[in-house]
Amino acid sequence: MPKPYLGLLALFVTSVMAFAGPVEDNIAAIKSVPPRGEQNVAAAKAASWLSQSATAEDLVPILAAMNDADPLAANWLRGAFESVTARTISDQKFPADQIEAFAKDTSNTPRVRRLAYEWLIKVDESAPKRFDLLNDPSPEMRRDAVAALIEQAEQADEDASRVIWQKAIVAAVDEDQVDTISKALKKLEIPFNYVDHFGLVVDWHVIGPFDNHEMKGFPVPYPPEKEVRLDATYEGQKGPVKWEPFHSEESDGAFDLAKLTEPHKGAVDYIYTEFNAGGAQDVEFRLGTANAWKLWVNDELVFAREEYHRGMRFDQYIVPGKLKAGKNTILIKVCQNEQDQDWAQRWAVQFRICNTEGRAVHPVE
Repeated sequence: MPKPYLGLLALFVTSVMAFAGPVEDNIAAIKSVPPRGEQNVAAAKAASWLSQSATAEDLVPILAAMNDADPLAANWLRGAFESVTARTISDQKFPADQIEAFAKDTSNTPRVRRLAYEWLIKVDESAPKRFDLLNDPSPEMRRDAVAALIEQAEQADEDASRVIWQKAIVAAVDEDQVDTISKALKKLEIPFNYVDHFGLVVDWHVIGPFDNHEMKGFPVPYPPEKEVRLDATYEGQKGPVKWEPFHSEESDGAFDLAKLTEPHKGAVDYIYTEFNAGGAQDVEFRLGTANAWKLWVNDELVFAREEYHRGMRFDQYIVPGKLKAGKNTILIKVCQNEQDQDWAQRWAVQFRICNTEGRAVHPVE
């Protein structure tokens, strides 16, 4: 074949690959939107086209595209998926078998599987019976099964409820459900340890305060960022400071820095611990704090956020990471600013290590 024809053929193949079809094109347009939304107009037009023109056959591809979409693109795709789903249900063309297969496939991300599952059970009330939700690796999927056990336990007699409550707590990882179950266990005088269940770290060494007046301390590499020597003494905000061991007695494992170091306004504290892992593994470092913070694992900075007083809640930040076999070092820098409002006085940290299912990872001896 002459070279000009080869060039035309290559151009034709490239064009076909680049324009695989309207559905694929519009999904790609949505996923190409930068996280800050500079191309929202293009995404809106693509989402509108999908909502109005995509068919039942396109529902699974839209779901699959959400697996690796950033949050902004995922919102656009979710809206399109729900619009098309509502339309196909109305036309009795909803592909229930395909949606069920997608929801059961654990290689899909939990939040997208959950979306597929929620729409499936709107169409088929018997669908939950075909899922082993209580043993699903995704906490988003397990939640319904735990909720069903809670309902059963609340209606059962005392002897039966003891068994059901204990079965429910094994599967529960959502804070609200664990709180409900733990209260029931307490009434039945069944031992339960909140800190142990979630794998909250309650033993730390603390040093500080260092200076954070005018919020200038967040980028400053104070001595603990350069080395952790538990026998060292450094010059702090108001004089010499040294590492002190502390154990949190709080029922939720929170570590109250305001009680441990003075002053606690315009200040920086560091907390340090060592975690002995039974083997190398992927984990999630989950932290709650109302303050600016940085996290180092094995001397590597893995997360930093300079933001103050957005509230503190359980599993507020989820940071994917890794543990190596044996000793792992964990250092957290926590900064408090100088706001004087009542709601700006909290200076605390709640920290835990878990697997990607939200189940606690405990240190080994």
